[in-house]
Amino acid sequence: MSSFPDHFSGVAGAYAEHRPRYPDRLFAWLAELAGGRELAWDCATGSGQAAVALANRFDRVIATDASAAQIAAAVAHPRVEYRVGSAESSGLAPDSTDLVTVGQALHWFDRPAFYAEAQRVLRPNGVLAAWTYGFSTLGDPGADAALRRFYSETVGPYWPPERALVDAGYRTIDFPFEEIGPPEIAMEADWPMAAFLGYVGTWSAVTRFRAERGVDPVPQLAEALRPHWGDPLVRRRIRWPLAIRAGRRAA
Repeated sequence: MSSFPDHFSGVAGAYAEHRPRYPDRLFAWLAELAGGRELAWDCATGSGQAAVALANRFDRVIATDASAAQIAAAVAHPRVEYRVGSAESSGLAPDSTDLVTVGQALHWFDRPAFYAEAQRVLRPNGVLAAWTYGFSTLGDPGADAALRRFYSETVGPYWPPERALVDAGYRTIDFPFEEIGPPEIAMEADWPMAAFLGYVGTWSAVTRFRAERGVDPVPQLAEALRPHWGDPLVRRRIRWPLAIRAGRRAA
């Protein structure tokens, strides 16, 4: 297995608990695109959120992640088979897969090698879909400004270089598939402040900040948000627009 930039094994439990949930509309659209419903491969599955949602629409889901810690924390489902494995070597048979999905992870991959693997395992007219989400909005201009400062200034220097691809909404990546324009889809969650701060604590930049400086920057964000959030138990509507690249296997 090739090496990979592992920013999340150390927070695998928190990742499973605090990451926002993808909307069912995303998976309904993907299942319709794929046509066949026999097998989906969810690559870099993390906590298995997308894999479990796909299992509601596909007969089988193979969910892989290079991090054994992430696989250990993933949500069990009778139609999901979890495997530790890289994006470049799925172990799947050629022409066996109706849909390949990558949620919030394509920027970490050796993309040419992954694309070759996706081409190999997809059936004719099979679909690859990769999506990402970046900056969220909190429904209050002051809170949004405080979050932006934290994102760009406090932990900004600790983002890995690949984060630029996320900030660009994957628009700058190569994508050698017959592209399909996606609908506008966003994740939404109604969270109290503690839940939102738990999510921020899973950011790769926050993980690196803690490791390199020996302190947690999240309480600093909490102080900046408090005047705008109000009662921390109040649930705020948080929104993450999804940037989606989808396409069919090249002939």
